[in-house]
Amino acid sequence: MTLQSLESELKKRLDFRYNWGRMQSDDWDFKTKFIYQVQVFESLENQCRDFDESLRNYTFNRWLNFWSAKAVESIFASNPLVKKEDNQFSKTVDFYISGIPFDHKSSVFPRQFRKNFDDAINHKKELIEWLYHNQSQQGRKHYANRLFIIFYDEKNGEHWKLKTELALIKEKITDYLSNFSADNLVSLNLESHEILSDVIWIKV
Repeated sequence: MTLQSLESELKKRLDFRYNWGRMQSDDWDFKTKFIYQVQVFESLENQCRDFDESLRNYTFNRWLNFWSAKAVESIFASNPLVKKEDNQFSKTVDFYISGIPFDHKSSVFPRQFRKNFDDAINHKKELIEWLYHNQSQQGRKHYANRLFIIFYDEKNGEHWKLKTELALIKEKITDYLSNFSADNLVSLNLESHEILSDVIWIKV
């Protein structure tokens, strides 16, 4: 499926209320693991027809997050500076930029962060540290290099909807890579791990 076609499918999620209903859990992740094989939203709906509302919402959200993240990885991999990680099951590396390994994490701007968005831009290292310390406690928790994609909708506050804007995401990633320098990365020492990290802002 092309990036444009996938964006059209992801936007169909926008017609439904956004509500997780519960914290992400291994149990519900297992029940909804079929999302990895479904790109067409109507097919997703059909497979959720016997779910209660909470599990259906959970499924829709996981589906959106997964396929938006896969699109992000595809966008990176299409750039000549980037090499995709050969091991598709790696939990700590998605790709290499100029030989530097990175996992990527797409996140909405966290409401719990004690600074507003403009302050976060000026205190990027503080935000990155916060994101590492407050990351998921499930299987993808780690202290390896990570590149954060942060979504922020200034007008409506519906940051999650920007995960469907694949053309905009591609524009921002392309711009970031065209100006990429290892010297500009944020260096951290967390839990005895030396980490390189950075943020790409997706803002409207």
